[in-house]
Amino acid sequence: MNYTPQISPLGPLWLSAIVGLLPLVTIFITLGWLRWKAHWAGLTALAVAIGVAVFAWQMPAVLAVLAATQGAVFGMFPIMWIVFTAIVLYQITVVSGRFEDLRGVFALVSDDPRVQAMLIAFCFGGLLEALAGFGAPVAITGVMLMAIGFSALRAAIVVLVANTAPVAFGAIAIPIITAGNLTKIPYQEIGAYVGHQTPLLAAFVPLILVLLADGKRGFKQLWPIALVTGLAFAVAQWVSATWLSVELTDIIASLFGLAAAVGFLRFWKPEGAADALATLHADRDAELASMTEKERSALPTLHADKGTAHLDGGRIFMALFPYLLVIAVFSVTKLIDPVKNWMASTDIKIPWPGLDGHVLTAAGTPSASTIYNFQWFSSPGTSLLISMVIVAIVYRVSAGEVIGEIWATLVKLRYSILTVASVLALAYVMNLSGQTITIGTWIAGTGAAFAFFSPVLGWIGTAVTGSDTSANALFSTLQQTAGLQAGIDPTLLVAANTSGGVVGKMISPQNLTIAATAVGLLGRESDILRRVIWWSIGMLIALCLLVGLQSTPVLSWMLPVF
Repeated sequence: MNYTPQISPLGPLWLSAIVGLLPLVTIFITLGWLRWKAHWAGLTALAVAIGVAVFAWQMPAVLAVLAATQGAVFGMFPIMWIVFTAIVLYQITVVSGRFEDLRGVFALVSDDPRVQAMLIAFCFGGLLEALAGFGAPVAITGVMLMAIGFSALRAAIVVLVANTAPVAFGAIAIPIITAGNLTKIPYQEIGAYVGHQTPLLAAFVPLILVLLADGKRGFKQLWPIALVTGLAFAVAQWVSATWLSVELTDIIASLFGLAAAVGFLRFWKPEGAADALATLHADRDAELASMTEKERSALPTLHADKGTAHLDGGRIFMALFPYLLVIAVFSVTKLIDPVKNWMASTDIKIPWPGLDGHVLTAAGTPSASTIYNFQWFSSPGTSLLISMVIVAIVYRVSAGEVIGEIWATLVKLRYSILTVASVLALAYVMNLSGQTITIGTWIAGTGAAFAFFSPVLGWIGTAVTGSDTSANALFSTLQQTAGLQAGIDPTLLVAANTSGGVVGKMISPQNLTIAATAVGLLGRESDILRRVIWWSIGMLIALCLLVGLQSTPVLSWMLPVF
């Protein structure tokens, strides 16, 4: 029972491509228009994908279902395994009480709430994105901004825009690793290409944040520190993605940006901190006055500010310890070749039962995509698990509390796990049945102009699914196929898909809901959307121009050479 995908099973290529798009149209309509829960939308689109594969592409039903199971397992491990362990690690810091000290560390850096907001939302948020992603940075930093005086709406807007810069390399670069797994392009190469795109946006994000935090006055008074922070982050992101480690890129960039800001503040002090704080409090008071009692009760409970007098060197170190430990662990496991190779040697290659050897390429050879790589030890999620155990021991968190947080996180993520599993299952069915190849071949008919529009696919995918990882699962193989057909560097287009997703995350219903829930504005997602959508569109246009020019001699010199 072997199966070879056809490029145009329904005759005209345009007809086959339109039918092949039905699973994606389904997820867009159910999520974006009908506003279904993400897991129901994903499962429905998966059912449509299997139906299209069986009835239009004539793929044996058994093979279509088996392809879905392989994709679902990949979605759960390693993707959601990384997210799960990262969130548990964060929860351990909260249970221990050390997380409150971390907030005080930022107050030591500057007493200006606008500077604190930039460092928390951009630098610390970038670090959280590097470790967890999937909305965790938005939820955590949003509450932290409210604690320093921001209104709920302003806090939500600032953290959503700040979350733009690090998304491509989030959750230990899982969006890029996913794209590499699906396209078989080495993910290090994809990461290097992304590292020559997103830093150009990241450099300007802090400038936008100070504008959002305090309007024109904030921009005028804080542009030097914002520019230094953004440029430091961008340079570190470029260097790390290109030459050091794709997985550690956001960790390195976030810390480098924070260090640059701290160093700059030793020689330069912003003006207007007191006026800005008064404006923020007035904004917050006006927001509270406009709310009903029920709406006010939904706002998060904020702990009293303990000040910074109680923070000595030991407490500062302990507040930073989990993040320093993760950096150390990943530096050893990802940058020291003997350790990295030894851990990779523990990977178990599993030819997917009933599927491997039965799906053939156009050349008649078995597809390599039907072999599942079980990274039980080398997965970043396992490294995060080890780090979590060490942190729990150092922080003296009991085994019972750890188990309780593990269970609570599993319950909290159950629908996210189902969503990611269904989207990856959908991607595997579309890829192995040939639907993706057909769509890519059709789109490639636009020729060289496609490079200018390729980031739009990633933007749409992330806006709909809420995840750059899911957007890559949906479109990375399509981008690769379109590039090969149109004579455009396929690695550039796969990277463009990832970068496009970066600017789509701030408008995704999933991320808007996370932000609104965290700051107590559930039901007002549309208010937040109206304030961030134009930033998203503006960044997308800039990115489209950048990628389009990178596909031509005008800016092709920017791209890395392998």
